[in-house]
Amino acid sequence: MLKVAITGPESTGKSTISEKLASHYNTVWVPEYARTYIGNLGQPYTLADIEAIARGQLALEQEIAQQARTILFSDTDLLVLKIWSEHAFGRCPAWIREKLARQDYNLCLLMGVDLPWEPDPQREHPHLRQYFYDWYKRELEQLGVPFVEVSGQGEHRFEQARGQVDHLLRQHNLL
Repeated sequence: MLKVAITGPESTGKSTISEKLASHYNTVWVPEYARTYIGNLGQPYTLADIEAIARGQLALEQEIAQQARTILFSDTDLLVLKIWSEHAFGRCPAWIREKLARQDYNLCLLMGVDLPWEPDPQREHPHLRQYFYDWYKRELEQLGVPFVEVSGQGEHRFEQARGQVDHLLRQHNLL
């Protein structure tokens, strides 16, 4: 089974693209565990919460992967949690960095910041989107993982992402 991570800053359409790609390819997608966790927290999050979210995200991905057909889309990855942790607390737990170095996604789609910001109680940094985008890109390059940048509005954004997934599927003789 192939795995595609949708990554990038807040409010860049990760959930929308994940859901649309999963529907298009008749498979499942892994939602962002942090949304439910933070939504039920009832207090400011801590570094321990980010660790719990990382563990929950990995467990959720394992659970949902059993239902996938040919390809699995994940609406976040450990890179999101590493950057979140480092920005919020100045450090990231070693085990998250170690797991991140061993992530086994066949492709990461780095979502651009060219969509309008959509306010949400869980989103924190509308003024730092480019800063975070550049950080994601540097991290992906340093990790040496296959990634492509996805930008544009609406259907164009989806078609660009779909084209990259089609290319991945063709590379593995699955399309």
